[in-house]
Amino acid sequence: MPLSVHAAFLAAIAGAVTISAQGTARTQDVPALCAMVTNDDRVRPIPITFIPVARELFSFSADAPDKYVQKSTSFRCMGGKVWLCNTGANLVCGKANTSRSSAGASDFCQQNPGSDVVPMAATGHDTIYEWTCPGNKAVISKQIETVDPRGFITDNWKQKK
Repeated sequence: MPLSVHAAFLAAIAGAVTISAQGTARTQDVPALCAMVTNDDRVRPIPITFIPVARELFSFSADAPDKYVQKSTSFRCMGGKVWLCNTGANLVCGKANTSRSSAGASDFCQQNPGSDVVPMAATGHDTIYEWTCPGNKAVISKQIETVDPRGFITDNWKQKK
């Protein structure tokens, strides 16, 4: 195959599974992209044709505008499959914070010694732990979230069927 024909062929294949400059994937390419890359932790906006899928997976009401559904829903690739997340109220689509220390919880406990609960406004919504303040030190009271093999909160992500 002449070099220019070979290069054009490779460019066409690459174009079939690439992400546009705006960061959104072309609809028919998302499953192919995930199958090809297997794991890609970049969280990206869903293509417009994934709106019905997002509505079904996250039980959106019929009244929810398509633009809202699309804007609040993201995808990533895990295990060669497409996974979707909807930010919703207080849900995080980014990687989980698995740190066993929290500057926010520590600050909160300094100001609120003896508190039974450290609010997520202090710890961040990405933490997988519940924190308390016995005295003025932040302590993990229990793990409240599980993390998938790629480091994301399991309950926030659903596989596209």
